[in-house]
Amino acid sequence: MKITEIKVIVCSPGRNFTTVKIITDEGVYGIGDGTVNGRELAVVSYLQDHIAPTLIGKDPLRTEDIWQYLYKGAYWRRGPITMAAIAAIDMALWDIKAKVAGMPLYQLLGGRSRDKVMVYKHVGGLDIPEVVEGVLKLKEQGLEAIRAQVSIPGLPPIYGTGPSTDQAAGGMIKPMVTEEVWATHKYLPLVPKLFDKLRDAVGWDVHLLHDVHHRLTPIEAARLGKDLEPYRLFWLEDAIPAELQEGFRLIRQHTTQPLAVGEVFNSIYDTTTLISEQLIDYIRVTAVHAGGVTGIKKIFDYASIYHVKSACHGPMDMSPATMGANIHVDTAISNFGIQEFTGYTKETYDVFKCDWRYDRGYLYPNETPGHGTDIDEDLAAKYPYQAAYLPVARLEDGSMTSW
Repeated sequence: MKITEIKVIVCSPGRNFTTVKIITDEGVYGIGDGTVNGRELAVVSYLQDHIAPTLIGKDPLRTEDIWQYLYKGAYWRRGPITMAAIAAIDMALWDIKAKVAGMPLYQLLGGRSRDKVMVYKHVGGLDIPEVVEGVLKLKEQGLEAIRAQVSIPGLPPIYGTGPSTDQAAGGMIKPMVTEEVWATHKYLPLVPKLFDKLRDAVGWDVHLLHDVHHRLTPIEAARLGKDLEPYRLFWLEDAIPAELQEGFRLIRQHTTQPLAVGEVFNSIYDTTTLISEQLIDYIRVTAVHAGGVTGIKKIFDYASIYHVKSACHGPMDMSPATMGANIHVDTAISNFGIQEFTGYTKETYDVFKCDWRYDRGYLYPNETPGHGTDIDEDLAAKYPYQAAYLPVARLEDGSMTSW
């Protein structure tokens, strides 16, 4: 079997997605996701101009060798664009391999370690009562794990705090960069008040999570973690900018609050200090941003030695192909923790055909061969790329934040 063609498909059915389709001389093909939200076209160029020409004629079943070839062959290793491009190829190759084997992907990764994959979804609100109401609604829908965020009084809602836009058509697609305002001293006393009200409302049977979005210093995060201990959060996510792994040592010294980080990581080398020193409890790398199935399997196997669990990032700005790959890894590994899942717009589900499924707080892998996601190219062409930028934040005095 040989690779004969590699297509790169860019479409925007609610969000922008960069999709790879690898076609073989035996008619078997595979789908992979290379989306980097806000930098989609950089990955397109990397794939079309630098990767695709080097893979024509190669054996698609040599997944490990091709992964190493792409990683080491670039010389300028790692980085979000390189690793997303590698991820797209790797995901598609594993899809092909599983189809050739006639098995769902998880069978090639060791078979089932569990029957279903627990997920969490998001609730945001302008004030605490609105968030409490939203959390109760998700609980009624069968969710056992819910992330809660609230806007800071006196400031406009900003990314990751206010009413959730996860299901909104268009999502984070913005024609220009928007600037937002952040105030740590107003945020720190607010969050414990939110979770005090949430525990009163939902009791102790629901896992509650919170995402800081990298907005604190280590000592500020330590203070917040200590203040949240009475409410026993499932985790405190992205408490500080993730580049400074050593900063988590300070947080660990002051709180027993479980910690999660890693959605912006793109290789195992980003995780070594955090995992080996057991400074975190959940590692949030995801297939599209950390080198595909091959990349995250390496990280999760390493993490298992140190009692660190998986928690794949899973917002709407990674395609259903990534979600399919994540679900199969989640199903197979021994140290699974939880899977983020915000769902997708109807338009996205129309373009991407999914055999995996969601039901009342759990994801279930497909039993069909492959990772269970395909793309309708004709329909995708009806949703052309749109300029997309994530927001940036400034402090109230107008200066850029440290994150």
